[in-house]
Amino acid sequence: MVFGDDVNTDVIIPGRYLVSIDPAELAEHAFEPLGPELQQRLRASDVVVAGRNFGCGSAREQASTCLIGAGISAVVARSFSRVFFRNAINTGLVAVECPDAVDAVEDGAEVLVDYGAGTVTVGGQSFGFAPYPPGLRVILEAGGLIPHLMQQAKAGQRG
Repeated sequence: MVFGDDVNTDVIIPGRYLVSIDPAELAEHAFEPLGPELQQRLRASDVVVAGRNFGCGSAREQASTCLIGAGISAVVARSFSRVFFRNAINTGLVAVECPDAVDAVEDGAEVLVDYGAGTVTVGGQSFGFAPYPPGLRVILEAGGLIPHLMQQAKAGQRG
């Protein structure tokens, strides 16, 4: 699924649904302002691709959570709102800045993201991006910041 520039959090998840934090419930309303056809296409996608400034607008964490609930494993964009990027990591959603891959993607193309290796593959072409630093990788591998902190606390209790 491919989007343009400046996709804001009000489009990703409208404010009236912020009473929930349940990813599955939020996913029902992901990109609702853009219509039911787009929502169906989103649910059939694994990766969202976008232009510049994806996730601009408010600091709502539900913008990344609803994408997880919709089955999205990663967002590849030219750039992200800094708050959205950090919320994505904190909720366990891979967010990758890779302008060359964005340029290569056509709507409906298969996009594979390997955040450990720092590659995005589109139609047999591989594009590199700066791999996540170890501190962010450990958070993603735990499924987000809260699961990571819970693992640390549990490990601390045993030690």
